[in-house]
Amino acid sequence: MRIHTATVARGSIRSLISTNGKVEPIRNFEAHSPVPTLVKRLLVKEGDHVRRGQLLLQLDDDDLRSQAARAQARMTAAQSDTADLNTGGTREEMLTLDSQLIKAHSARDAAQRNLNALRRLSQQGAAAAGEVKQAEDDLQRTQADVTLLEQKKKDRYSQPEVAKVRAQGAEAEAAYGAAENALRKSSVRAPFDGIVYALPVKQGAYVQTGDLLLQVGDLSQMLVRTFVDEPEIGRLAPGEKIEVTWDALPDRTWRGSVSTIPSTVKLRGSRNVGEVTCTVDNQDLRLLPNINVGVTVITAERSQVLTLAREAVRMDDTKPYVYLVEDGVLKRREVQVSLQNLTRVEITAGLSEKSVVALSSVDTKPLVDGARVKVVP
Repeated sequence: MRIHTATVARGSIRSLISTNGKVEPIRNFEAHSPVPTLVKRLLVKEGDHVRRGQLLLQLDDDDLRSQAARAQARMTAAQSDTADLNTGGTREEMLTLDSQLIKAHSARDAAQRNLNALRRLSQQGAAAAGEVKQAEDDLQRTQADVTLLEQKKKDRYSQPEVAKVRAQGAEAEAAYGAAENALRKSSVRAPFDGIVYALPVKQGAYVQTGDLLLQVGDLSQMLVRTFVDEPEIGRLAPGEKIEVTWDALPDRTWRGSVSTIPSTVKLRGSRNVGEVTCTVDNQDLRLLPNINVGVTVITAERSQVLTLAREAVRMDDTKPYVYLVEDGVLKRREVQVSLQNLTRVEITAGLSEKSVVALSSVDTKPLVDGARVKVVP
C-alpha cells in the first residue's frame, strides 16, 4: 500500500480562535443637532486633526436665542410669583391688606365702644333693647371683617394656588434650561485632541433634531470588538493575546490582549456570539474606525514541544491513536494529545521526535494495523 506520511517535529504550537471583529475609537465624540435648523458654518473637513476646545461647526441659533429669551422671561415671572408666594403677595397687595386691616380694627373698636355705651344707658333705662341688639350685630359684623382679613393675611394663597405657582416655576426653569442647553450645543467644539473621522453634513444643509453632525475620535488607540461563537466562549480568559488583521493592509498585524470576556450571548445575524474587547495601539493611524477586521485569539501557546499534522491523529472510543511506520509496516499506536489548532496537534506521549506517521493511502484504501506500506511523497 502506497501512503503519504508526516513526521513528528519539535516546535511551537498555538491554540487559536479565529473570528471577526469591528474597530471603534476608545475616545469618541458624536455631535447631534438639538433642533431643526441650518448648518451655518462648517470649519473642518473629514480627516482634520483638531485640538481640544476648537470650534468645529456652528448651527443657525437665531431661533434658539429667541426661545432662550422667552424662556428666561417666563422664568423671571415665575420667580417673582414664587417670591410673592413666600411673602404672602406683592408689596402693593400687602400694603392694601394692611390698610384694610387697620380700618377693620378701628371699626370693630368703635362698635365695641358703642355697644358698651348703649348697655350702660340701657341699665339706666335711657336706651331701648333694639338699639342694644343693633349694636351687638354691628360688633359681630366688624369682628367678622377683622377675622376674615387676618385669615387672608395669614393664608394668602390656597393649596391649589400654591401648587400651580410652584408647577409654573418648575416648568419655566426646565424650559430655560432646555433652551440654554440647545444654545450651547449649537456651537460644536472638540472635547479633546483627535481627528474628525465622520462628517455627514455640509455647510448650509438643513438638519433635523437628532441628526448626526460629526464624529471626532482619538485614533491613537482603538477598541476592537470581537465576536466569538458561543461554543468557543469557554476558552476565553482576560489577558489572552489577540492578533488583528485587515484585508486592506494584508502585511500588517496589530496586537493586543483580551480586556473583557462576554457576560451574555447575543444574536448577530445567524450567529450566537459573545463580545470580547481588546485595545490595540494605532500610533500611525492606519487602523480606521468602523472597519471589519479578522481577529485571532491565542488561547494557549507552547514552544519546543512535539507536534504532528492534525490529520494523522485518529479517534477510537474517544482515545486518540496513529499509525506509526516502522520498517515498512503500519503499527497502531495510542497517543496522548494536548493543544491543537486547525493544522497541528501537540503530542505529549506515545511518539518521539522524528517518528514517521501515516496520513492516508494514495488510492484511499483504509489503513490497517500490520499492513505493509511504501512511503511516497
